[in-house]
Amino acid sequence: MIRTESKILMQEELAEKVKAWQAEGQKVVFSNGCFDILHLGHIDYLEKARLKGDRLVIGLNSDASVQRLKGRDRPIIGQYARCRVLAALSFVDAVTLFEEDTPLQLIQKLQPDVLVKGSDYLPENIVGAEVVLARGGKVETIELVEGYSTTKIIERIKRSCS
Repeated sequence: MIRTESKILMQEELAEKVKAWQAEGQKVVFSNGCFDILHLGHIDYLEKARLKGDRLVIGLNSDASVQRLKGRDRPIIGQYARCRVLAALSFVDAVTLFEEDTPLQLIQKLQPDVLVKGSDYLPENIVGAEVVLARGGKVETIELVEGYSTTKIIERIKRSCS
């Protein structure tokens, strides 16, 4: 059994692993996000992302990054726990944190073969698309499961408590 912590890597370590996988002819898929409260929408999305290649790596927004993007009350779940939960998914091969507001620097470092985001993004607006396309990779979107978002879940919890 693989310990979940062994799938949580520093960016430099993950970049070397990505190169090794690619040298073996494996297609590496990259996606990113906050993944604050993991729900069906996340699971469906990540499972479909993994089907786009041989390996799935996740860039996870750090706590500071989530707070800048989502507000001072977020994240609900800290970065270590979010890393562990994502790493526990069988279809996720590696997780790494990034501090910036976007994953552009991480995508430049990892050079994935496929960049995936949800269908709420237009491919031409996906951060890092030009990096992946420039090396002959693909940028794809995945249809999201209706009715699932962390923000909506938090709002429902707040309403039920008031």
